[in-house]
Amino acid sequence: MLNQIKGLHHVTSMADDARTNNQFFTNTLGLRRVKKTVNFDAPDVYHLYYGDEVGTPGSVMTYFPFPQMAGGRAGTGEVGTTLFSVPKGALGFWQDRFAKLGVQGLKDEELFGEKRLHFAGPNGDGFALVEAANDPRTPWLHAGIDQDHAIRGFHSVAMRLNDDGATSELLKYMGYEQVDQADGVKRFAVPGGNGADVIELEIMPNIARARPGAGSVHHVAFAVENREKQLEVRKALMDTGYHVTPVIDRDYFWAIYFRTPGGVLFEIATNEPGFDRDEDTAHLGEALKLPTQHAHLRAALEQHLQPLDAETEAA
Repeated sequence: MLNQIKGLHHVTSMADDARTNNQFFTNTLGLRRVKKTVNFDAPDVYHLYYGDEVGTPGSVMTYFPFPQMAGGRAGTGEVGTTLFSVPKGALGFWQDRFAKLGVQGLKDEELFGEKRLHFAGPNGDGFALVEAANDPRTPWLHAGIDQDHAIRGFHSVAMRLNDDGATSELLKYMGYEQVDQADGVKRFAVPGGNGADVIELEIMPNIARARPGAGSVHHVAFAVENREKQLEVRKALMDTGYHVTPVIDRDYFWAIYFRTPGGVLFEIATNEPGFDRDEDTAHLGEALKLPTQHAHLRAALEQHLQPLDAETEAA
């Protein structure tokens, strides 16, 4: 069993409009845009990162906003819900805020003794806020959201699977322990994790497979401290029979990827070097940052990419 993985690093999804996406995460949810860059494989498309003040691993939601992308179809073999941690007693504030701002899909739930508020993103993305006791992480305070209500980072992700057997075994191998089970959902957690250290598996044997599109999660990334730990994980996964990519430099972390038995794409990402490697902390996410191989495209990309900052602050 591995012990290098400490919880989630980031979750990456897809959208159909960059400005709408930016407004939702910065103004509606009050997260900080910590990086404005482009997709390594499609540089005419943004890669936007949102999180806490510095983009701490376990707080970062990222997006590829492909203009006019068709919507995804929910199903199995994907992350169905991305859940954020908020303080005890905060959900009433968010219920009122979301209603005022026209956020769709509001639904209250209690699971594993925790109150949740489900809501939909601009492309029908599945999200929830969870009242988590004693989450010590420091939130980014923005858009009229105070310390008592602000998002701390991720709580968990919930994966929809036809059968959880092989994925459960994989999570256990990755250092997760099954800690609870209720209503067709199995909960796993990493002991001594980074706060974003819960994974839930929703077993849905009669549901069709998901079709990716706008609103779908592209991949979920798990955090390791550094490249040395990452290489240990890579070797262990390959020795177990997984097909793992070589290490890829993503500028703000190093990444490896592999497909899970249930169909979800996993990434193992390093906590180093972080989002301040090319911007001062006070100005994270302001300038367009380009991977070295795309630097020569700057003039064209600055003309092509949709301006993000025409939105107004939420009250």
